[in-house]
Amino acid sequence: MSGLRLSPLDAVHRSLGAKMVEFGGWDMPVNYPIGTIEEHLACRRDAVMFDVSHLGTVRVEGGAAFGALQAAFTNDLAKVQPGRAQYTHLLDEADASVMDDIIVWWLDDDIFDVMPNASNTDDVVGAIGGTDTTSTRAIIAVQGPSARERVATVFPDAAQVGRFRVQRCAWRGAECVVAGTGYTGEAGLEIAVPVDAASELWSALSDSGVLPAGLGARDTLRLEAGLPLHGHELGAGITSLQAGLEWVVAWNKPTFRGRDALLAERNAGVARVLRGIATEGRRPPRAECRVTVDGADVGVVTSGNFSPMLGHGIALALLHPDVAVGTDVSVDVRGAGLPGSVVTLPFVAKR
Repeated sequence: MSGLRLSPLDAVHRSLGAKMVEFGGWDMPVNYPIGTIEEHLACRRDAVMFDVSHLGTVRVEGGAAFGALQAAFTNDLAKVQPGRAQYTHLLDEADASVMDDIIVWWLDDDIFDVMPNASNTDDVVGAIGGTDTTSTRAIIAVQGPSARERVATVFPDAAQVGRFRVQRCAWRGAECVVAGTGYTGEAGLEIAVPVDAASELWSALSDSGVLPAGLGARDTLRLEAGLPLHGHELGAGITSLQAGLEWVVAWNKPTFRGRDALLAERNAGVARVLRGIATEGRRPPRAECRVTVDGADVGVVTSGNFSPMLGHGIALALLHPDVAVGTDVSVDVRGAGLPGSVVTLPFVAKR
């Protein structure tokens, strides 16, 4: 498709018969011939790999780097140290909307790789500075209960990187950055590999028994794990507090972008909160469907799909804060009421 950015692994995906779709300005695989459900189940039962090269990488370095990130992001980098990763938010200054949710990879004392969502890289660079290094690497996310075991046969040093740890590791002479992070609710690793070594590493992982999986399975996996997606559970008009992510806000810091607006919302009380809804039957709820209780509108679905592990529909929804876990609801799917109930997140326990 004209104008879309291509992953360094684009030719590999096409050779495997992947169905390609636009995502965040990139042409990316949504699924391979075995289909999204089988890819999803393979991740829960064994190990799969995703091409997540569409995620941004912004290198921020130098003596002022730590202070710049502390002043911009909600979380407190002082809680971690070099060699660790941290989840954080970048807020709109005016209304505390989540401009992006981000993982920071703290590589060395004064070197940070900030990992924005695909379409937000330019905005993040504008907010924090740094250098966009996205085009220099591919990122392969290996996820699943057997992820480390599979990676160990190909890239032993990478397999040793712990959860939310970050480490430089060489693979066949190529310097990679490996983080014990992911977006599936499973154990796993994300490997930033130089462009010229990406296809070879993908092939080696495939030979070790790791199956390729696309964005379709990545979405159903993160939904089962109750993880937010920017543009759905986070974004314009949605704050960290509404998304139930106050744990990512370091109120002890004297400043961060959007702090005053977020504090005002905390003091006033949020008007809506993110909840999980389990629906009856296989028909999935979808984003933008209205949610009612006894005929009264109480909110809107932000993401919905069929859960391959549970065998029924699940959804994340922004609901009135009085709608508690255990409440019976109805989700309006094309004019038909889909029965459901509010449940505790995650839908499938994280491992």
